[in-house]
Amino acid sequence: MILGHTLSLYFSGRFLKAILGLFLFAAVLIFLFDVLELVRRGGDREGFSVLRVALISLLRVPLLLEQVIPFTVLFGAIAAFVTLSRALELVVARASGISVWQFSMPAIVVGIVLGILSITVYNPAAVWFQQKSDEVATGLFGSEQNFLLQTSSDVWVRQDGLDGESVLLAKKLLEGGTLLVGVTIFTFDKDGTFRERIEADEARLGDEIWYLSDAIVYTTEQDPQTYGRYEVSTFLTATEVRESIGSPESISFWNLPRFIELARNAGLPAYRYNLQYQTLLARPLLLVAMILIAAAVSLKVSRFGGLGSMILGGILSGFVLYVLTELAKDFGGAGIVPPLLAAWAPGIFGVLMGLTILLHQEDG
Repeated sequence: MILGHTLSLYFSGRFLKAILGLFLFAAVLIFLFDVLELVRRGGDREGFSVLRVALISLLRVPLLLEQVIPFTVLFGAIAAFVTLSRALELVVARASGISVWQFSMPAIVVGIVLGILSITVYNPAAVWFQQKSDEVATGLFGSEQNFLLQTSSDVWVRQDGLDGESVLLAKKLLEGGTLLVGVTIFTFDKDGTFRERIEADEARLGDEIWYLSDAIVYTTEQDPQTYGRYEVSTFLTATEVRESIGSPESISFWNLPRFIELARNAGLPAYRYNLQYQTLLARPLLLVAMILIAAAVSLKVSRFGGLGSMILGGILSGFVLYVLTELAKDFGGAGIVPPLLAAWAPGIFGVLMGLTILLHQEDG
């Protein structure tokens, strides 16, 4: 029997409702915990207000939620399948000749659509909200603000300027890329000869120039010199600084290809950003894997019962897949594994695992 249009829409609606409901529930929990953390950190600081902290957290939540999208799909699909099984709707569907592949297809379609929307619409919006959150938080948390920011550690950026090339490292990124904290700069002459190493507490971006505060300058010709104010020329804009020093997660899906090309043209390693781009592209496949695992749980429940143990098995399978995803990211981010393989392997493994379980349960 072929799954009809009306029944397909009904199943799709149930899956979508369960997934979105769980997503909103996770958003509320993350928001509450994040507000409490921000209140703890900034409650005694000048400029603090509950409304301001709530706004900062509200703008931060979308990007934080990106990490839980696969889990909301997994648990939402499990909840939908179990609800349909308990109401005997799946039992009736199977008795009428509908196979597990047919009643799983609406959920798979929902997963693919959600995956595509999450990378093309949700991700750019979440990154934009995070940038606005950083702007609202500016000046409130002082030196502790780094826990709010999507920054990477030990990311060197090559820049050019009127005085020649230089290589820059910053530990913190503030005010949309115009203020850097914990700065180290190696400068070179126009012929590429090393000139000096500069360490400064802060660097503020002006008109094609970095204004360094409390800088210590090291050269091979004299002892270190201390300056209250020092200048280094640059052609970087605030946007380029933010995208260069910021973590891959802080760059929009649509901007990642352009940044990868810029990084390669500048001679900088781009595998971390390429990994992020491929990971986003592979997200629909990962969501399909989560749904197939949930379908395996529902089929076992509808036939033999054992609701608790089967749900636990599905949850454990999802966490195993998550651990594999994080390990693949670590290997890919370190350049040990090609980004393409690191990004797509967990989704492929999850799909094959789900299909294997379903084939074993359905066809023996």
